[in-house]
Amino acid sequence: MKKVLIVMTTLYNGGAERSLVNFLKELPINKYEVDLLLFKQKGIFLEQVPSWINIIDTPDNLRKLYSPLNKSGSVSVVKLFANIICRILTKNDRIMRYYRWKYFYSKIVPELGKQYDVALSYVSGEVMYYTTEKVNALRKYVWIHNDYRMAKHPKIQDTKYFDEMDGIITISDKCSEVLKEEFPQFAKKIRVIENITSSKSIYEKADEFVPNEYKGINNVILSIGRLSYQKGFDMALEAIKIMKDKGVDDFRWYIIGDGELKSQLDSIVEKFGIEEYVRFLGTRNNPYPYIKWCTVFVQPSRFEGKSVVLDEAKILCKPIISTDYQTVYDQISNNDTGIICQSSPEDIADNIINVIGNVQLRDKLSNSLKMKSFSNENEIMKYMEILEGDGKYIKA
Repeated sequence: MKKVLIVMTTLYNGGAERSLVNFLKELPINKYEVDLLLFKQKGIFLEQVPSWINIIDTPDNLRKLYSPLNKSGSVSVVKLFANIICRILTKNDRIMRYYRWKYFYSKIVPELGKQYDVALSYVSGEVMYYTTEKVNALRKYVWIHNDYRMAKHPKIQDTKYFDEMDGIITISDKCSEVLKEEFPQFAKKIRVIENITSSKSIYEKADEFVPNEYKGINNVILSIGRLSYQKGFDMALEAIKIMKDKGVDDFRWYIIGDGELKSQLDSIVEKFGIEEYVRFLGTRNNPYPYIKWCTVFVQPSRFEGKSVVLDEAKILCKPIISTDYQTVYDQISNNDTGIICQSSPEDIADNIINVIGNVQLRDKLSNSLKMKSFSNENEIMKYMEILEGDGKYIKA
């Protein structure tokens, strides 16, 4: 039985986290001995990890370094000093984290003692640095869940770590193209494995309840994602103001998710005077009823890899409006399985007005989705070929 280690930051709230849990759920029981190492053992998806997966204790110093400063105990001085110094060195958050790891954190984090057949770094950055330097495994792979270029990953810093990886896994053809352009020397290592989505599971969860928040609302707009610059919720709020100014007021926009921009977004809501048109719902253990019962699903992202929630909205056959970030064309056929608009508040607003005011258009988009299948549980075979270390998929 092969020994597998999967390393991840947390299982808080996001597409990569949902992707990991879906992957674990599809793995056959009793075929692998799987350890899951989380930098922080927190998150709404933690309870969804199958019981046979062994969530191992986070090494003491590693746990403390990624805890709040007031809970970091004996490493608090290192943590504070590292963050201050590295923030002075660069304003790029990803490069800052590289410096923090290289010059400070890596010095006090011990190697993980157990020997593994394969280790998966399920995101890049510090998780990849840790997996490369501190994990004993015969083979190692890293996952890239975003458009590498648009996400402004630290190319120079990542190069030496990619060189030591046996494979670089990404989630869409466009993401693969970008990686090969950025790292032509690693082209043979780069592979596409899609995020796993299960129609059966999504249908079952979508029927668990009808959201109380939707009662009395005629046109429900829904978006799901971390409250970060990437997800474009500032553009969404400006779109709401534009709709209001145009006299469109029979709607409410619900946003599921949490993140570092919450207070900034609250300020924008107050500034625009749109409090009655938008609700931040925070995180939800089961977002699927919210998707099922919404009028239109809107994704206002600036960039993505391959959006998990967009695939889920497609499975539930909801009318979709998405901004025209580069990789969206891997998931949406414009005016068929959704509407792709310009990445501007004005165009987002105009397309929402058109969709909520046009029942025939909504029916057309939904019916088009009903004619297609978006479930891909068989993708688990590609994951398993990675774990096995053989099979045609992992060969260059």
